[in-house]
Amino acid sequence: MSEKRPLIQPRTLKGFRDYLPTAAIPREAMMETARRVFRSYGFAPIDTPALEYEEILTGKGGEESDKQMFRFEDSGGRRVAMRFDLTVPLARFVAQHAGELGTPFKRYHIGPVWRGENTQRGRYREFTQCDFDTVGTTSIASDVETALVMHDLLDALEVGEFTIHLNNRKVLSGLLERLDLSERSAEVLRALDKLAKIGPEKVAAEMRETAGASDDQCARVLEFAGLEGDTDAVLRALAPLVAGSEVGERGVQELRELFAGVAAAGVSGSRVRLDVAIARGLDYYTGTVYETFLAELPEIGSVGSGGRYDELASLYTKQDLPGVGASLGLDRLFSALEHLGKLETRATTADVFLPFFSQDRRDDYLRLAALLRREGVSVEFYPEPRKLGAQLKYADKRGHRVALVIGDDEWEAGTAQAKVLATKDSHDVALEPTADLARRLRELSA
Repeated sequence: MSEKRPLIQPRTLKGFRDYLPTAAIPREAMMETARRVFRSYGFAPIDTPALEYEEILTGKGGEESDKQMFRFEDSGGRRVAMRFDLTVPLARFVAQHAGELGTPFKRYHIGPVWRGENTQRGRYREFTQCDFDTVGTTSIASDVETALVMHDLLDALEVGEFTIHLNNRKVLSGLLERLDLSERSAEVLRALDKLAKIGPEKVAAEMRETAGASDDQCARVLEFAGLEGDTDAVLRALAPLVAGSEVGERGVQELRELFAGVAAAGVSGSRVRLDVAIARGLDYYTGTVYETFLAELPEIGSVGSGGRYDELASLYTKQDLPGVGASLGLDRLFSALEHLGKLETRATTADVFLPFFSQDRRDDYLRLAALLRREGVSVEFYPEPRKLGAQLKYADKRGHRVALVIGDDEWEAGTAQAKVLATKDSHDVALEPTADLARRLRELSA
């Protein structure tokens, strides 16, 4: 007699999570909304592997990204890494397939990425990004469109009030050029990107330590980052700070054009803000940068971010492939909406529940369910002929909207009882014609 094997404790790794149907259903709905918005602007879907050669990913996002990357040697002895975002794989993708794609190339990509960072609310080690990018143009129109897509996406997701914070890395580069910190710009910008999280004193300390900045240089950078007011006022204040720096002056002009374009598209001024403190921590950004915050839960951090990266693809090809894009942090936004009670929690994807009430009529139930599905009604048929009360309890718990109750008498009469589970109201409905029944069920499910 063989020994009984010990049970393995079912558990998930720290920083990873399971999604039960009550969470997975609204999460998938968010992805479907993202796809719809992306496609409305002409973005096409792509996919790339979860694993890349290590050299493809390392050194692209900066020292912090390299530390957080999951990397290892595979069974074939190759050094490989799991993607930490979807933008670096995109740069490799367009460099490899540029001849087939043509430019400008507009793509969206929804998929998981992995970072070995400290976990907190809304931040996991495996999370899904919803990216969209335009590659092959430096036109400010694409920068404007990136802001518009973020706006329309969050509006469609009904997240409540939000603000898209905009800046331009060229302005920051111009300031650092004036302060003789150009050679340590990556370190300064990486420190500045943490301003909201750790405060000015710790940012200054990090700039002194990593960039060798003096007290005066730190004070000038923080003074710059503290500029506030309406867009026109901040732009006027920026101009003299970068005067004489070609890249800085170009950055200010691009910001003017960016805000003019967003306003021309009808986006409310309360939903876009010039925020000179945002830098985006990744090293590959070269121009416009974006961060998006929820008014009701700003402490969760940015739920959507991105920027322009005109040189990233040059690491893989000699062809000029500038790009701009942004990403919705799906899991962070999901966590925020969950916390705010803005998610509908159902354990079913079917609006209509069809109880198995009359044991000898199984095939009739199956036939009716199939006909309703062909009319566009989602139907779940219960697989066993149990007591009606138990079946309705099951349907109510799972979140079905309507139960279509048909017993022997109803089958003979060609009628049914449509019970709205939320209100317990019953409605007499005819089984034929099926199109009319389907239309009535959709009305009751709304």
